Amino acid sequence: MRRRLLLSAPLLGAMAAPPLPAAWAAFRARFVQPDGRVVDTGNGNISHSEGQGWAMLAAARAEDRAAFDALWGWTRRALRRPHDALSAWRFRPGRGVEDMNNATDGDLFIAWALLDGAARWAEPELARQGEAVAQDVLRLLVRPAGEFRVLLPGAHGFEQAAHTVVNPSYYAFPALRALARAVPDPAWLRVAADGVALLREARFGRWGLPPDWLALPRGGRPAPAMGWPARFSYDAVRVPLYLGWAGMGGEPAVTGAARFWADPRHRHLPAWADLATDAISPYPAMAGIAQVAEFASRLQRSEFMHPSMRESGLHYYSSALSLLVRMAQDDLLSV
Repeated sequence: MRRRLLLSAPLLGAMAAPPLPAAWAAFRARFVQPDGRVVDTGNGNISHSEGQGWAMLAAARAEDRAAFDALWGWTRRALRRPHDALSAWRFRPGRGVEDMNNATDGDLFIAWALLDGAARWAEPELARQGEAVAQDVLRLLVRPAGEFRVLLPGAHGFEQAAHTVVNPSYYAFPALRALARAVPDPAWLRVAADGVALLREARFGRWGLPPDWLALPRGGRPAPAMGWPARFSYDAVRVPLYLGWAGMGGEPAVTGAARFWADPRHRHLPAWADLATDAISPYPAMAGIAQVAEFASRLQRSEFMHPSMRESGLHYYSSALSLLVRMAQDDLLSV
């Protein structure tokens, strides 16, 4: 059952899709420097491995080989870790890499982008590089945590004596599927199936939402992790996106998010919900979150088409979410 959920996609009505290259070109012009560094304009102009991976996948899908090569070239030069194929998670202008730990979602998207580019441009070296990243994800980031086999958010710092911390939004299910095809190993299916099972269990508050950060106690039930706000917020909004992208739009984490965003008691579309008090953000969500909400809503109605993509403004993360939604829609419409 879990295998079928992971590998299938919903049968959805469609209409002609607007072109991804135009959306990618707008994102590239605003947030990608000529050397291939993706700039988080809302966070001190730092760069993240996840941003590099998202942009690489979009460049490959848009057939923008020059930008892809620049993005991958900067990622290898600036974020390379010395003893494996993973990437350091953050780069700060003027200081470089301050923490050599990785961010697993960044590595998943980088590997997926390399494999996608290899297939599009018949480049065996890109495939070899993507497979190397995938193999190190399995080797360094897959760990037991109670009854689950989990993806650690990074190679260091998330396994404690009493619990393991995971980030539910790092379960990028369509990327896991792509990596499983390239580097066959039963561990991928176990991680994906356990990830779905974990997300079914780890739902909190009035709407049954996943938290940004989750603790798995030894012998206890999952709970929002201490040290972070107990919220469904800017990380966790990607959970329904990635589940829906992988053909699992009927999962509780998607239906709960759709109910939350559509709740008629809200005066505006919330950016976050407090999972302990059910309070919502006093300000509205950014345009990118609104597009994730629309994506989740359409999946519930089993009528899927490309909506008009609202302008995401100059905010890097909002624009990145918009780009991810567009790629997800393209994939579902191509089934």
